[in-house]
Amino acid sequence: MSDIEIRDDRAAGRLAAFGDGEVVGRIEYFVLESPGRALVPVHTLVEPAHEGKGIAGSLAREVYALAGREGVAVAPLCPYVVKWAERHPDEAPAADPGLLSAAKEWLRAHPDRF
Repeated sequence: MSDIEIRDDRAAGRLAAFGDGEVVGRIEYFVLESPGRALVPVHTLVEPAHEGKGIAGSLAREVYALAGREGVAVAPLCPYVVKWAERHPDEAPAADPGLLSAAKEWLRAHPDRF
């Protein structure tokens, strides 16, 4: 998606895909600090008018690229990101079960976050 720009808004916990100056998709995530640092994608959303253009895949790819640049893992809870990772094992290392468990516990403890 050469016409899509992806920006990380860490404070808001989202990667946003912009096209023509507007948000056309996003992945909402949080940063897990313990037992190990990880990015935890929770939801992937693409505006209906922009579905089928590869935006969700570009966002998922960027989550893993961002984690790689930061030297942290990805513990996906978002069903889309889980499936994307299964289809792209060369770009998306398998998540540590302990990190996934900790991410699920964090999410249960913070139900108002997502």
